[in-house]
Amino acid sequence: MNADDHLIQEGLLIALEAHTGQIRKVMGDPFVIHPIMVGFKLKQYGFSARVVAAGEVHDVYEDTSFPEVELERRLGTRVSTIVKMVTHDDSLPWEEKKAGYIEQVRQGWAEAKAVCCADKIHNLGTLIDDHKILGPAIWQKFTRGKAEKLWFDQSVLAMLKETWAHPMINEYEELVRQMETLSA
Repeated sequence: MNADDHLIQEGLLIALEAHTGQIRKVMGDPFVIHPIMVGFKLKQYGFSARVVAAGEVHDVYEDTSFPEVELERRLGTRVSTIVKMVTHDDSLPWEEKKAGYIEQVRQGWAEAKAVCCADKIHNLGTLIDDHKILGPAIWQKFTRGKAEKLWFDQSVLAMLKETWAHPMINEYEELVRQMETLSA
């Protein structure tokens, strides 16, 4: 196994370990599917093994008690730093937390923007699919309703378009457009 494959495999192992027993808030799917799909999206777009691994573990600092020192030991400082750049500060109220996240990614490396974009693509794709099943009731599953969720994704999209040039943004933009049409 080459070093790149090893790094990606290690990211998957950490995601599986860290997210064991967690479920997604809308449909109750195993949470680990999300970071795996984020990593897969990054791999599809040809990002480096470090970026793919960062995508696989992007929610570890935010949503688990997995030790930062252990993630850094197993995946390296660069991956750990990318993950920190896409980690929300949960000590803040919702609006400040989301605005802070956008600014943090804005100031972050291109690799962090890639992880952010892949994360949002998977989240929105899942939301749109789940809306087909749940309809407007889906918005009750979110901390804020459709208007605030839409504000956040529109703001992230605007920030990415201002600070980063990559074809993945087009995919995200199309999903934001689709979300705008969902019934509330």
